[in-house]
Amino acid sequence: MVEIVVAIPTFRRPRSLKRLLDALATVEIEAPIAVVVADNDAERHEGFDLCESLRASYRFALDPIIAPERGIAQVRNALVARALMYKTARFVAMLDDDEWPSPQWLARFFAVQRETGADALQGSILFEGAHADWSRGFDGLSPIRRPTGRVTALEGAGNLFLTRECLESLPAPWFDPAFALSGGEDRDFFERLAEAGKRFAWADEAVAYGAIPAERTSLRWTLGRAYAIGNAEMRIFLKRRRALGRSLQVYAKIAGALLLSPLMLVILMAHPNRAADALRRIFRNAGKLAALFGWHHNEYAATHGE
Repeated sequence: MVEIVVAIPTFRRPRSLKRLLDALATVEIEAPIAVVVADNDAERHEGFDLCESLRASYRFALDPIIAPERGIAQVRNALVARALMYKTARFVAMLDDDEWPSPQWLARFFAVQRETGADALQGSILFEGAHADWSRGFDGLSPIRRPTGRVTALEGAGNLFLTRECLESLPAPWFDPAFALSGGEDRDFFERLAEAGKRFAWADEAVAYGAIPAERTSLRWTLGRAYAIGNAEMRIFLKRRRALGRSLQVYAKIAGALLLSPLMLVILMAHPNRAADALRRIFRNAGKLAALFGWHHNEYAATHGE
């Protein structure tokens, strides 16, 4: 009888996936676990083949599937659908294929879920790999940590712990396919959970680790990431058809940021971290402005790592 399903999306990162599976096999937990890996590469299916080679000797039940329709939302939906097929599973934990768990990962999630009664929890993510001083606090490069306890929002789909009831409360598709290659499907998912009255919590000790590929250490990647996040945020905002007053307030903030950030960039040139942050703000708001005109940025059209 499976109590927890660990759900892992993967796309052309067999080495990273092997690192994750090796670490997962050392997790300190007594509950029965099934590990579902959804390979989003129907052509090469390296992740699927890796899991097939490990199935006979792996510590937990290993259940690889192919998610043929390309897109991060589609592969997450395939994982949820498969996880819910395990009728005795009470929880679904999600890890991305460039992450790997600490030994106490699931035990800490269990403890915080019992303490808080939360429907959806996130654990902290600590990154390994060198990065420049200017990148402190930047998305995808800096640690994601919060104090343990109830929170009003979660950060992303990496390192999640969800109750079965939480997932069953939303109709399929759980992750909007409109965000297939752009990202933002996780934030949209969390907003719909919040609208359904679900409770969120942070489990700081449920640590997962992530690697920073060399491709992500450049200012160019960081600014592209900021643009993509802003673009997805505005698309989510527009999807919900906010009241006119709220919309005008948001548009005014975008305009103000785009007008003031270049001036701040000039003023802060002597301080690399603060100047880079001003650039980040420019690109993030440029992404929002682009979404207003119907332009979508497909961040997940490229894959980093192996």
